[in-house]
Amino acid sequence: MRKILEIEGMTCGHCQKRVEEALVGIPAVSAKVDYRKNMAVIKMKDEVADEVIRKAVEDAGYRVITIRILKSLF
Repeated sequence: MRKILEIEGMTCGHCQKRVEEALVGIPAVSAKVDYRKNMAVIKMKDEVADEVIRKAVEDAGYRVITIRILKSLF
């Protein structure tokens, strides 16, 4: 399963790295973060509650605006 996050507060590559580290710190999660687009795409091997994802990002100092399931094109 993949989810897309809209994140507020990232302004540079350092911010991007902090958010990515926070997200991959969640077991069974990989992440691709883009501070220019204020978003992250995460891929999960197991279901992870939105609250866990939100807390990881907010503990890193950023604000999650939305979390949506990313639908597959195929």
